[in-house]
Amino acid sequence: QVQLVESGGGLVQAGGSLNLSCVGPESIFVINVMGWFRQAPGKQRELVATITSGASRDYGDSVKGRFTISRGAARNMVYLQMNSLLPEDTAVYYCNLRQLGREYWGQGTQVTVSS
Repeated sequence: QVQLVESGGGLVQAGGSLNLSCVGPESIFVINVMGWFRQAPGKQRELVATITSGASRDYGDSVKGRFTISRGAARNMVYLQMNSLLPEDTAVYYCNLRQLGREYWGQGTQVTVSS
């Protein structure tokens, strides 16, 4: 069973920073894409950022220049550094893994940005 475990969410004031972490399975395939998506109440889940096993990155338009995705020393870890947070960044953030034609999700971590 593939599990993704997120951590690092919480409450922060606008303009502040948070760092999210996600640990994937130790058996993660060499070729994969890991990333973060978010879902705010009443809205569809949207892309935040993804990173391939070759370190190619993609960002949602609303977070470009403020968020940075990176891989850990272990290939099953991914981080999301979030700076200059805005109230509209408030959402549940989900870790995502795509490998071997399948997709997996974490349970999500709440990020709340107060104005």
